[in-house]
Amino acid sequence: MTENQFQIWRVNVREQTLKRESVPSTWERLGGRGLLARIMLDEMDAKCDPLGAGNKLIFSPGLLVGHMLSSTDRISVGGKSPLTRGIKEANAGGRTGYHMSFMGMKALIIEDKPREGGFWVLHLSLNGARWEKAGDLAGLGVYETAPKLLEKYGDKVAIALIGPGGEMLMKSAGIQNIDKDKIPARIAARGGLGAVMGSKGLKAIVFDHTGGQKPAIVDPEAFKAAQKDYTKAVMEHPQSITYRDYGTAAMAHLCQSFAALPAHNFSRGTFDQVDHISGETMREFMLERGKPSDPSHACMAGCTIKCSNVFGGEDGKIIVSPLEYETIGLMGTNLDIDSLDVIGRLNWHVNDLGLDSIEVGGALGVAAEAGLMRWGSGEDAMKLIEEMRTGTELGRKLGDGAADMGDAYHIERVPVVKRQAMSAYEPRSIKGTGVTYATTPQGADHTSGLTIRAKVDHLDPNAQIEVSRNAQLNMGGYDTIGACIFAGFGYAATPDGVVKRLLKARYGWEDLPDNILQALGRETIKMEREFNKRAGFTKEDDRLPGWMTREALPENNSVFDVPDDQLDSIFDWE
Repeated sequence: MTENQFQIWRVNVREQTLKRESVPSTWERLGGRGLLARIMLDEMDAKCDPLGAGNKLIFSPGLLVGHMLSSTDRISVGGKSPLTRGIKEANAGGRTGYHMSFMGMKALIIEDKPREGGFWVLHLSLNGARWEKAGDLAGLGVYETAPKLLEKYGDKVAIALIGPGGEMLMKSAGIQNIDKDKIPARIAARGGLGAVMGSKGLKAIVFDHTGGQKPAIVDPEAFKAAQKDYTKAVMEHPQSITYRDYGTAAMAHLCQSFAALPAHNFSRGTFDQVDHISGETMREFMLERGKPSDPSHACMAGCTIKCSNVFGGEDGKIIVSPLEYETIGLMGTNLDIDSLDVIGRLNWHVNDLGLDSIEVGGALGVAAEAGLMRWGSGEDAMKLIEEMRTGTELGRKLGDGAADMGDAYHIERVPVVKRQAMSAYEPRSIKGTGVTYATTPQGADHTSGLTIRAKVDHLDPNAQIEVSRNAQLNMGGYDTIGACIFAGFGYAATPDGVVKRLLKARYGWEDLPDNILQALGRETIKMEREFNKRAGFTKEDDRLPGWMTREALPENNSVFDVPDDQLDSIFDWE
């Protein structure tokens, strides 16, 4: 399969048709997040209703997906966000991107809106598209839905699906993807794209790559050499070893040391019981409890970092897979909950609903602020999650996220940017990440440019713009090639521009700049900002909440005080 054999697969849900089209020349050198932005600029009215016929739901593998490069087989999903009402890209591991590449899909574009209600399963194969009524799958959680789909369509397929939250069009709904173990655990979580999928009448998309083939490589020997260098670098990097042992939960103690944990609805930066929920404690639990618990688990076939996990209980049954730092932060320390078992069970239910645990955790923090639950009460948190499952008025408000909860209950301390909940890094202590939260077109999102490891005084308001810009450009590049955030350790440590070498060997592109990663990131962010500008965003949207500029953290007396003029000039390209 050569690059010109890749096609755009265009599905119309009103007519239930599939068209396969050649790739426009301006799309050829983009993938993942960058291609999403290009398609949205070229084909969409930025002011469209996110849940209406004018929005498109787009799936696109990154440029290097399909070759089992470690941590580089991710899928980007995009569209106009019901949550931020701007551009949105959410990405995930699992099987989906890899299978799409074997089917020759440069992108899958899902358009229009169904003629009538109800949900469908869309089966895609090299033979075309087949539509089948979702029937008794409608209303089921993802953990019950996925096995039924695998039983029907075979266990070799990839599946992207939504839970009840997406069916109810909740703004925190994501799109789950099955992993290598066939568990629907890999969620393209942020921004409400599961609600967009629900608005298209799709319960699930099945990708059947039978008869497909691995994408062709123009120069196999050069690709193999570059892959070897990259794999060696990523396996030997100290951070890869840390994440292999402790997973993302290793961040709990690091954030505590910076007073950067989200505690008590972002009113503090430390948590007295952090040892109860740390990566070290979680690893100890998993090793003591034995199988099926597993502290080192790969979410994608071929991943050497294995930062994921399978978190099991004392009874020998799986509680959830994976239990990540972001969930420990937003649904643990943010709510004053100090039990990994409780957080894990909350996480399972949120996953089963197909919701973003960051957004739900942010919404629950606002709910606690409003007196709707007791701080530290897992029982109360579970009752509110059940409200979401049953679709009560309160449940729907919670499912729509932290900003909507703040509006409904007149709460000022709502940790959002562009109406999207902040990730588990306190921006008054890690101010470079605060700059990222403020200025990324994506809404508050650490994966757009986390700066906690930058060699900088994190409390100095005048030292953050460059580190945030650099992190954002790199992440825009990684999201465009299909790389996990942790793959960056290996790519950065590899000499001689390994990303350029891989792209040149894969596609035969001769005129790539040495800084291709940042060039891709720059192009991507430029397009995203243009889409948001067309949607009506202004510089006033590139701000943290006002209360964070006034309310100091007790641990370090720090407010977010990066000057507005610096925020406004971060992307003034030379």
